[in-house]
Amino acid sequence: MNFMHLDEKTISVEKIYDGKIIEVTREKVLLENQSEAYREVVHHSGGVCVLPLNNKGEVLFVKQFRYPFKEVLLEIPAGKREQNEDPKECGIRELKEEVGAISENITFLGKLYPTVAYDTEIIYIYMAQDLRFAEQNLDEDEFLDVVKIPLSKAYEMVLNDEIPDAKTQIAILKAWSVINK
Repeated sequence: MNFMHLDEKTISVEKIYDGKIIEVTREKVLLENQSEAYREVVHHSGGVCVLPLNNKGEVLFVKQFRYPFKEVLLEIPAGKREQNEDPKECGIRELKEEVGAISENITFLGKLYPTVAYDTEIIYIYMAQDLRFAEQNLDEDEFLDVVKIPLSKAYEMVLNDEIPDAKTQIAILKAWSVINK
């Protein structure tokens, strides 16, 4: 398939917000029909999520308050990548920080673009097995509970719309597929 015509050329870029986690730009683009349009883009350094699976077949989740939704969500451990940070190293760090787990058996499950219309974020997905445990090392402003749920139950929860977080849904479905090959 040739999609070369499906392209937009950047004409100009204006930074409209520069924050701690994101930067937002307003960009003028030239469309394939030679007309101009504007795009607002959220620039984010990306993230990593890790599905920790213990030797009992349980997923270690974190429950935490998510301010934009004003509710407590069930998620797998995840975090923001620093600029140019290796995704796997970021995942190893987040696994240790959030659930106190260490693993030498980490499988790459893929990556996802969570919001393709206006955000540059890429989330790398891993599964960690053969877990050993140490002490959690939460960030100063991080408060969460660790919850263990069998992978089979987590899979059903995704299908029953009980886990709304996209990265967690995708990681569970991919892990389920890998484990049940």
